[in-house]
Amino acid sequence: MDDQNSYDEGLKVRREVLGDDYVERSLQRRNEFNAEFQEMITRYAWDGVWNRPGLDRRARSLITLSMLIALNRDAEFRLHIRAAHTNGVTREELKELLLQSAIYCGVPAANGAFHAAQQVFDEMDREAGGEA
Repeated sequence: MDDQNSYDEGLKVRREVLGDDYVERSLQRRNEFNAEFQEMITRYAWDGVWNRPGLDRRARSLITLSMLIALNRDAEFRLHIRAAHTNGVTREELKELLLQSAIYCGVPAANGAFHAAQQVFDEMDREAGGEA
């Protein structure tokens, strides 16, 4: 597969997982400085990894959230909570992931993740006009 096909396939997955609005905002912020980075993550992360057959998107979402908790990447964690919801991860499953992260990543990391998750859930509920 050539670079353009890989980019196109990656962009398709990126839109399906993160949503058109988020991806459009990212693409609109593309400039001479960051354009190659945007192309790279679209090809390598979204096509090269997220499109692999070995794990479904739900599993990839759970793995991604775990790593983001461990690395204390709050903004990406918040983004990927929404993506996990899109990929079929329930709030109960996310709670279990956060509880387990307290053991393996530390209580402060899990505490921050619980707070961030609740804020995202509250936003999602407001957007949906009730509980999602």
